[in-house]
Amino acid sequence: MTTAYQVLITGANRGIGLEFVRQYARDGWKVIACCRDLMQAADLQQLVMAYPNIQTYALDVADFAAIEALASALKDVKVDVLINNAGVYPHSNPEAADSGDWLHAFKVNSMAPFKIATAFMPNIAGSQLRKLVTLSSKMGSLDDNTSGSSYIYRSSKAAANMVMKSLSIDLRPYGISVAVLHPGWVQTEMGGPDALIDTQTSVSGLRQVIADLSLANSGQFIAYDGQVINW
Repeated sequence: MTTAYQVLITGANRGIGLEFVRQYARDGWKVIACCRDLMQAADLQQLVMAYPNIQTYALDVADFAAIEALASALKDVKVDVLINNAGVYPHSNPEAADSGDWLHAFKVNSMAPFKIATAFMPNIAGSQLRKLVTLSSKMGSLDDNTSGSSYIYRSSKAAANMVMKSLSIDLRPYGISVAVLHPGWVQTEMGGPDALIDTQTSVSGLRQVIADLSLANSGQFIAYDGQVINW
């Protein structure tokens, strides 16, 4: 059954983001799918042909002016669920943690979710569901770090976690519930072929976590299977 709900998804051209688009569109949601290069998003364009309830927008989340421009263009659109999914995973070790890669990772993984959240806050606040989530990783958990390495990715996701935790407090007066999500180790271009679960399993679980999200459990770090993760 078609609903009046609308979801905005970044990084919608592949992997987890693409599966979010597929599942929400299949279930009748209006989907705003954003990715950096629509011309290179063949799988997303196939979904657009199958589902008229998908709208696509080019958005490089590292371009903060572009975020502001899209928010302005969509200023009258209600966003029930905003999913910050876009991210980068620069590989690094103690001998090769490039400062440029580090800064870019922080811009995409930590700063962009904040910029998108604040730019679209009126859209979320004016909706029925009022939910904001960011895809993170257990690799951003200090408690879970028992293997070291991945300095750039770990630190950028830890920063994103803190950003979202603060937003969960500051956006509560607007009735917006916020969560940080761990998708599991997923078989994507980023996760690799040896990962433990497929995108369908991950996104199905994440959607249930989002459905269960409310002000009562806002501000938590939650895995796709519903387990709360220590920061």
